Amino acid sequence: MGVLVPDSASAHPFGAPQQIVVAGEGDHGVRVRWLVGGTDDLTLLGIALGVLPEDRVMLDGAVIYKASDAEALAGAPEFAGYLTERISVTQDGRPCEGEASVAGDLASGGAAVLFTCPEPVSTVTVTSRMLTDLHEAYRTLARGPDGQKAVYDATHESADWTISAGTGTGSRLASTRTAAAVSAGGSALQLSVVGGALLAAGAAGTFWYRRRGRKA
Repeated sequence: MGVLVPDSASAHPFGAPQQIVVAGEGDHGVRVRWLVGGTDDLTLLGIALGVLPEDRVMLDGAVIYKASDAEALAGAPEFAGYLTERISVTQDGRPCEGEASVAGDLASGGAAVLFTCPEPVSTVTVTSRMLTDLHEAYRTLARGPDGQKAVYDATHESADWTISAGTGTGSRLASTRTAAAVSAGGSALQLSVVGGALLAAGAAGTFWYRRRGRKA
């Protein structure tokens, strides 16, 4: 699926990071849940997919988010298609079939893709390219069973996960309130837990956040 990407100056990749949680779902299933970092990213994605009008981005790059943006995106088949294109799972090199499921309140409940693999799951490769088509600086904090962690970005799109066959083997997503409370500066601290190499990205985010605050 090709999308019309908004001007990179309008994207906000240095705010609170998006998240995914990888979990087992029965013997052959893998569930990948996604939660956006900032609601304005939903607006930008909606514009890129043609679900929302371009006038939601102001001339200075500021994004006007409305609750109806999340509702429109959640009900759009373009978004379901985007999920299954940008998130994928393979087992020993063989693709697992994915089906998207979107929460009624996308902003707080997120979305998930449930994958059915050819064999009982053990080790799978999960690829996530969420939002990196909007801006290559977007990063995703990922968690899985038994404390497994990974960070996805434009140059690290795939990671292997060990999943025992069974139901509900993953950890829960952080609440929307917690995720939204992670400022760009705070995200550097959170990112350092899973990779010191990301501290530079956190510092860049702090600069963007402070500059935006001065403009406000």
